[in-house]
Amino acid sequence: MAETEEEETASAEASGFSDLSDSELVECLDLEDAKVSAVSLSKPGPSSELPGKDDKSLQNWKRRLDVLSPMERFHLKYLYVTDLCSQNWCELQMVYGKELPGSLTPEKAAVLDTGASIHLAKELELHDLVTVPITTKEDAWAVKFLNILSMIPTLQSEGRIREFPVFGEVEGVFLVGVIDELHYTSKGELELAELKTRRRPVLPVSAQKKKDYLQISLYKYIFDAMVQGKVTPASLIHHTKLCLDKPLGPSVLRHARQGGVSVKSLGDLMELVFLSLTLSDLPAIDTLKLEYIHQETATILGTEIVAFEEKEVKSKVQHYVAYWMGHRDPQGVDVEEAWKCRTCDYVDICEWKRGSGVLSSSWEPKAKKLK
Repeated sequence: MAETEEEETASAEASGFSDLSDSELVECLDLEDAKVSAVSLSKPGPSSELPGKDDKSLQNWKRRLDVLSPMERFHLKYLYVTDLCSQNWCELQMVYGKELPGSLTPEKAAVLDTGASIHLAKELELHDLVTVPITTKEDAWAVKFLNILSMIPTLQSEGRIREFPVFGEVEGVFLVGVIDELHYTSKGELELAELKTRRRPVLPVSAQKKKDYLQISLYKYIFDAMVQGKVTPASLIHHTKLCLDKPLGPSVLRHARQGGVSVKSLGDLMELVFLSLTLSDLPAIDTLKLEYIHQETATILGTEIVAFEEKEVKSKVQHYVAYWMGHRDPQGVDVEEAWKCRTCDYVDICEWKRGSGVLSSSWEPKAKKLK
């Protein structure tokens, strides 16, 4: 049978490491996330504890897995937007990646480094970068809040900002991300522009574009909710378990003072952020644009204006969140997209592929039943 155009073009590009955005890079390097990972490694949860050799030990291990949702097993308080986008590509690949994390191959590491350099150059076109040492999750969120406080007036006065943090509750889970760029067009419309770098000088296949469409649609959904007052401090605190009264670190306080912000705790800063969002008169995002460029030559390969389909976005999020809440098992790709398996690091152990679309792996916990 002849290969489709998508199958022929997929190759290494299909892994997802070849079309990076600022948000994905930030999430990969986020210190807070790294600390959580370190805690998980030093104190493995039930999902990473291997059972003993006897039958009783194995049964107890499986029983522990049965009562935990993926959010609990992976010790997650919130998700990144790109977690849901990874599910859009292959949900089971995403799950294997969290269950069996491994080091990046030299090829993928090189792609990340090149993409990071391109994004850094873009960011430096608008402003200088300041390194702020952080020691707690409260410090990490304080830096996010300070960035928002500085970017709101910049967008209003200069009409363009990069790396705007977004967060909010969507279908019962808390999502966090970073918008690559926001700017006003010549028509006065607020446009979200997402940059994707490509290892090869070709546009992505349609399956990859679907992942990109979902990403920027979710950014718009969350940003709009933030400026419309739909994201509440109570929701943020409930999901992140932040301690509002905990004093901020000296480096963070110094950075805040340099920006003209006088606060002592995260609670003070959070109050300023939500007040600024509601009083800013920032509009909802009008247009969504994707821009693909070649890493080696920085040549623009193409741009796309993406239509925002709220009903479709909410439907997809509901489906993906059902997995994280433990209401269903993860799913692999459909037969028509089996070509994705060629570049998957877990193809040799994937029970979905072995079972021709049926999950039978003993390590994956049984999904909780919907009440």
